[in-house]
Amino acid sequence: MTPPEPTTPPPAVPAFAPVLHHRTEHLTPGEPIAAPMVSASTFAVPGDPTTSGAAYQYARWDQPTWTVLEQSLAALEGAPTLAFPSGMGAIAAVLMPLLSAGDRVLLPSDGYGAVRQLADAFLTPRGVQVEYVPTSEVAFRDLAGVRLVHLETPSNPGLRVCDVAAVAERAHAAGALVVVDNTTLTALGQRPLELGADVVVSSDTKAVNGHSDALGGHVSTRDEAVLERVRQWRTLVGGIPGAHEAWLIHRGLETLEVRLSRMCTSAQALAELFASHPAVESVAYPGLPDHPDRDVVAHQMRLGGPLVAVTFADEATAERFIADMRWMVPATSFGGTHTSAERRARWGDDVTPGFVRVAVGCEPTEELLTEARRVLDALAA
Repeated sequence: MTPPEPTTPPPAVPAFAPVLHHRTEHLTPGEPIAAPMVSASTFAVPGDPTTSGAAYQYARWDQPTWTVLEQSLAALEGAPTLAFPSGMGAIAAVLMPLLSAGDRVLLPSDGYGAVRQLADAFLTPRGVQVEYVPTSEVAFRDLAGVRLVHLETPSNPGLRVCDVAAVAERAHAAGALVVVDNTTLTALGQRPLELGADVVVSSDTKAVNGHSDALGGHVSTRDEAVLERVRQWRTLVGGIPGAHEAWLIHRGLETLEVRLSRMCTSAQALAELFASHPAVESVAYPGLPDHPDRDVVAHQMRLGGPLVAVTFADEATAERFIADMRWMVPATSFGGTHTSAERRARWGDDVTPGFVRVAVGCEPTEELLTEARRVLDALAA
C-alpha cells in the first residue's frame, strides 16, 4: 500500500508469533502440535457440577475446540474473544442483548446489507431506534442520546473509511458504545480496540479461515460486562460454532499473516492497473493516493485490504470482465485463496450496474496482473 504521508505514525506491526504458538509454548512431551478436534457434546461431570473440577460439562456452554480457537483469536485481537457460527451470528450477539426499546443505534447505510436486514426485522419491531448513516458521515454525526455506534470500515462494497479514534472519542463522551466490524482488514491490517472501539466483530468465514470451507465469526472486547452479556446470549440462544468449523478456522488462522500479505500486495497492484487502464471507468481502493479518506487511511490502516471496487461502463462490460478472467471465480464473499468477483448491484447494493467488487486471493501477483491486463486490453479494443 502506498498511502500519502501520514500526519501521525501508523500503528505498529502486531506480533503474529503468539497466534501461532499459543499452544506450542505449553505442550508436554508427546502432545500433537496441531490442535486436535474434539467433537463431544457431553463430558464427565461427577457429583456437584460446581465443585467437580470438570473444565467442560456440556458443549452448548463450552467446548475444547472452541477454547483453542478463542485463545488464538484473543492473541490476535489482544482481547478476550468468543467464537460464533458466522459473522452475522457474532453481530447479532452484540446488537440483540445490548439494545433495548428506546435505545438509539447508528448503523452504516453503505455497509453489509444483512446488518440492515437484521435491524429492520428484529431491532425496529422491539422499539430500538435505528438510524442509517453513510460511513463517510459518521465522524460528523451528532451522537447525543445514542446507545451504540456500529462501524464498518472500510465499508463494503464502496471501501469508504471512517476515523475510528475520532468516532470513539465522541461516542464515549456521549455515553455510547462503539462496535467495529473489522472483517475486511482483520487485526493485522487495523486494530480498532487500540483506536478506542469497545467491541470488534468479524466474519471469520472470510480471511481468518481463508479457505472458503467454513462459516464462523468472533466477538472481541476488553469490557467484561459486555463480554459476559454476549456470552450469555450465545449460551442461551445456542448460537454456537460446530467443533469441525472451529477446527478448520483455527487451522486457517495460522496462515492468515502470509495469505493476507499476498492478497493485499496483489490488490494494490490490481488497483493501480485498474486506475491506469482506459477500459475502467473508476476504481476505489484505500491504498490509492486519490482515495477520498486517504488521511484516515494513512494513520489508521496498516494494509489496504483484499477488496478492490472497480466500475465499468455498463453491466455487460462488467460481466464480460468477470467471465473472461481465467484466474477469477464468479462468486460472493471474500477472503479465500481464490480471487473472486461479482457485480454487487445484483444483490441490491446502491451501486451502478457496472460496479464490480474484486476479492483478491492468493494467486501469484504477476500471474493475476498478466491475466487482468489481457482481459482489460481486450475490453478496450
